[in-house]
Amino acid sequence: MRRHAPAAAIGLYAAGATLAPGAAATAALAAPLVLVPTCWWILKGANHWIVAFLAAAILLPPLPLAYGNSGPHPALLLAAGGVAAGLVRLEEWRWKPDALSRAMLMLLAILAASVGSAAIYWGAEVAAGSLVRTGLFAISVFVYLYLVHGPGRWAAMDYAAWTRGLLTAAMVSACFACVDFYYQLPAPAGYGAQFVWLNSGVFRRAQGLFYEASTLGNFCVCFLTLIGAVAMAGKRARIVGWWRLAMAGAMLAAAMVFSYSRASIVALGAALVMMFYLRGGFRRQRRWIVVILLSLAVGGAAVYWLFPAFGANYLIRLSRSLEFFATDPNLILSGRLESWQRVIQLLADNPLYLLTGIGYKTLPYLELGGRPVVADNMYLSLLIETGVAGLAALIWLHVRILQTAYRAARHWNPMAQLFGMWMFCFWTGEMVQMLSGDLLTYWRVLPIYFWALACSKRLVETEHERPAA
Repeated sequence: MRRHAPAAAIGLYAAGATLAPGAAATAALAAPLVLVPTCWWILKGANHWIVAFLAAAILLPPLPLAYGNSGPHPALLLAAGGVAAGLVRLEEWRWKPDALSRAMLMLLAILAASVGSAAIYWGAEVAAGSLVRTGLFAISVFVYLYLVHGPGRWAAMDYAAWTRGLLTAAMVSACFACVDFYYQLPAPAGYGAQFVWLNSGVFRRAQGLFYEASTLGNFCVCFLTLIGAVAMAGKRARIVGWWRLAMAGAMLAAAMVFSYSRASIVALGAALVMMFYLRGGFRRQRRWIVVILLSLAVGGAAVYWLFPAFGANYLIRLSRSLEFFATDPNLILSGRLESWQRVIQLLADNPLYLLTGIGYKTLPYLELGGRPVVADNMYLSLLIETGVAGLAALIWLHVRILQTAYRAARHWNPMAQLFGMWMFCFWTGEMVQMLSGDLLTYWRVLPIYFWALACSKRLVETEHERPAA
């Protein structure tokens, strides 16, 4: 009888919740039935919260609440659960300083310090927004530190299974983005005002479950680079079959085209060129070049078949970008040159900003000539918002990420080679794409990248000795 008492109590509680007056009251009473088991599961396993957090960041939309730009996201609760898991297992932390961890923490410290500048220049409300943005970036840093120095370091991890799961989640997210764009479904929550004007109407650019189209494009570049790395990996690191790899490539390519992001295409091109170079040059990798380009072509053809007007417009946009870049670069770059000139002029008029910064992510609050200032350039944004120190810290972080990934790419372990090649090539494209976007603010996808960096670091450090033949 005692064994059945907890189940009976839960059943009675659930029945009572359904009798509550109103849907809000029922939801409030039923919430513990979901939250309590979820919290228990998160705290039970060292890496459980990371699984749930990454899945939620990729597959769940923001909550439709009037808070922030797009509403609060459920992944934030799981990130808080990760902090709780880290505190519960505090004795399992082993801080072993490494160059990449120090570079991440240095940039995070500079972003946090810039909140003071935001308070001085713009007041408490703007400073609070800067602090929130800093906290969102800190989630990615915490994921890396947790896996490299914290309890996650000691937990067993099936790297192939984790990567397959992420690739599957990416396929689902890309599929939804394509359906969302084709049918122009209502946005799950707030969204960036990014549209495509066609003769048949005005269409919101594909953003999928993310806040804006650029985030979707950057997300697709990451997993298309992974697909390229898997295609050229040895058999021991080939985590999925060819058909699934081709389907994922076509789906992600289609979603990237529907996002209408040209910067993502440039970033993907830079990543693939670097990959072919590191794998021995184009001649040795001709077979995989054909496979990868064919997969991308299938995705592009699917876009043209599903939405001919959009496909034709997209091709015209790309061709005009190449044709008129030399004569009117500001138009081709969507007015970015003018924005950059305004930011540079602001620095020239206020050279003190080079030392103190104006506060991380406070630039959009400024108005010059009656218009808000949007740099759309990660390097220029950090220069004015965090000063020379912030820009130097970002460049140093780039160097350390490339060093860590390159070391893994040259490791004897095939899985380490896969993660290293993936991150080295992708981050090369990321550095290029930062010229046209504030990629550090993509807090829902940045933890995936830092997770992969942590995996490459773990694979090298925990298996540093080659096993005996």
